Amino acid sequence: MTRTLALSALATAIFATGAVAADLPDLEGREVVFATENTYPPLQFIDPNSGEAIGWEYDAVAEIAQRLNMTVVYENTSWDAMIPAITASQYDIAMNGITIRDDRKEKVDFSDSYLTSQMRMIVAGDEDRFVDAAGFAADEDLLAAAQPGTTPFYVTVYDVLDGDEVNPRIKLFETFGASLQALRAGDVDLALSDSTAAAGVVAASDGAFKIVGEPLGTEDFGFIFPKGSDLVEPVNAALAEMKADGTLDALNKKWFLDYKMGQ
Repeated sequence: MTRTLALSALATAIFATGAVAADLPDLEGREVVFATENTYPPLQFIDPNSGEAIGWEYDAVAEIAQRLNMTVVYENTSWDAMIPAITASQYDIAMNGITIRDDRKEKVDFSDSYLTSQMRMIVAGDEDRFVDAAGFAADEDLLAAAQPGTTPFYVTVYDVLDGDEVNPRIKLFETFGASLQALRAGDVDLALSDSTAAAGVVAASDGAFKIVGEPLGTEDFGFIFPKGSDLVEPVNAALAEMKADGTLDALNKKWFLDYKMGQ
């Protein structure tokens, strides 16, 4: 990410363009239904001031839609229903900070990676009982929050604790937001998230949360599609162009730098 004025100017120029790029497919206004959960700031979430759904992924999809000449319709669904719904072709694409993993590739097709992140440990701002994963694991009284089936859940199980997926020290919640509420209330002591979301959460918490320990691995995010979808290739082409012309860097600056600074 860069703070240069040149990048900001480039981003303005990029987002001002209205025509489909000459070397990209033209989907001729085709309606494409995206599923999302809107609980994963700053990738996608509900703005508490306006009530509108916003975030990195929304901006990226708007740019993809403009370049490919497609009409986007959003549908809200829970995380645990998202991959089964895509597998059953109930939606065309899903976005939710979804980690590209081999086991998921058996059920859905992924786009190319649009963002790389690392898993981080989020704790209460005044936490002083542990400073890393080993310290958390050593204290059997400490509890972790996680959404079942997510990458944070599996990292908590296998990289922080003992590999037991039914370990009673892991308290399950339906959404990432619910995990953070439990952490804020002191009902749990740890919540994991990728570094992009973790940084945004901590910056917006007014000191209620902080990040401790070293990163717990690297993950790549991608959009998911029903197997064999004819949308994978056009979306990948748009993403490649957006990476090459600086659009993805501009989005990173907007949501992971300017957003964190409250701008």
